[in-house]
Amino acid sequence: MSDTHAESIAFVRESSLPPAAPPDKVGGPLKWVKDNLFPTWANAILTLVALYFLYLLLAGSLPWLLNGVWSASSLSECREILDGASGACFSVLSERWHQLLFGFKYPSDQYWRPTLALVLLFLAAAPVLFIDLPRKMLLFTGLYPFLAFWLIWGGPIWGPIFALLGVIAGYVVYSRLVHKSFALALAGGLAAAVVVWYIGGFIGDVLRPASPLLEAIPSRDLGGFMLNMMLGITCVSLSLPIGIALALGRQSHLPIVKGICVVFIEFVRGVPLITLLFVANVMLAYFFPPGSGVDLFIRVVIMITMFSSAYIAEVIRGGLAALPKGQYEAADSLGLDYAQAMRLIILPQAMKISIPGIVNIAVGLFKDTTLVSVISLFDIIGMIRGPILASTDWNGVYWELFMFASLLFFIVCYGISQYSQWLERRLATDHR
Repeated sequence: MSDTHAESIAFVRESSLPPAAPPDKVGGPLKWVKDNLFPTWANAILTLVALYFLYLLLAGSLPWLLNGVWSASSLSECREILDGASGACFSVLSERWHQLLFGFKYPSDQYWRPTLALVLLFLAAAPVLFIDLPRKMLLFTGLYPFLAFWLIWGGPIWGPIFALLGVIAGYVVYSRLVHKSFALALAGGLAAAVVVWYIGGFIGDVLRPASPLLEAIPSRDLGGFMLNMMLGITCVSLSLPIGIALALGRQSHLPIVKGICVVFIEFVRGVPLITLLFVANVMLAYFFPPGSGVDLFIRVVIMITMFSSAYIAEVIRGGLAALPKGQYEAADSLGLDYAQAMRLIILPQAMKISIPGIVNIAVGLFKDTTLVSVISLFDIIGMIRGPILASTDWNGVYWELFMFASLLFFIVCYGISQYSQWLERRLATDHR
């Protein structure tokens, strides 16, 4: 070995070299623009046309938005302030925001009640939507519907209390009997709940004078965007389990059960929702016992729930049909009965497949709640078309009001869409 090689010392780098920047022609904003906006002559022309239309849209709308008037008591005063310039009259929002959100009859000193119910809704829905949260929070989720009912409608608290006790009694009886027979447990749970509710009605009448009271507010006084939220949340929550039952019934081997489910689904899907709302307004009261006094809100909830449950049933039936036959055979090989197989193996996979369709139905249903304005329920669209535009102060203001309503619906629907996409990514186990 030569002296040169004998005296050489091995070199080992202790730290990594920082990554070199890509060449200008490989990365950077210019490359992104070239690859995404101007990759070909045809795409370049489409990009320029789109930019031109975007310029026209912004040039016409930005001055109208930026010159908007927020402090005026009428449309004529807005026009005096603008003095011929282009600008929106947003004063109608600052003057009538309470009617747009709560309706024109809901007492202004009671706005805290639906606001608190909305805040508690997020707390109650969190453990259902996000499984990582503590399961003990589900106790409040079960309590929330009764608390929200009392907060919004007010009156004696004994009605919600006995309604909750009936549900608890039904659940206890169901849990005791479910190991013997699912049908027996379901029938026993319903019977126990009905008995508690029946007895609670008499006890509530006796205790009514001594009960903590909130001011009672009839359903006719509910309105604004609050009414849309209440109808959307209530009907989606009720239609999902009913839709699951209808989907399973349509695939049943029992001819009577299958026939009833098929007739119900096909009939409801063949009738427009607005027709069902007119039925709820005019005819549905005749199907209840005389003197029962079922108000219009409950009747509308029944009809919208029937309508959406039929569509959800078809979506879930598609998810069930997409499962391979081997899943059913695997459940049979484990010795599971029908209820256990559906609860543990079949339905979880079918529901995962059906998420996009269910979300699509939920978003459409929430927007369809604006149809209740045709039967004299003053939701946010009914408030705009009725009391606000009918007043002499704001007759002629259209864009500002309908843009505000569109923004509220967009926020809710976009939130639902983003959650569904997150849930699909969370449940995407095919690549693992």
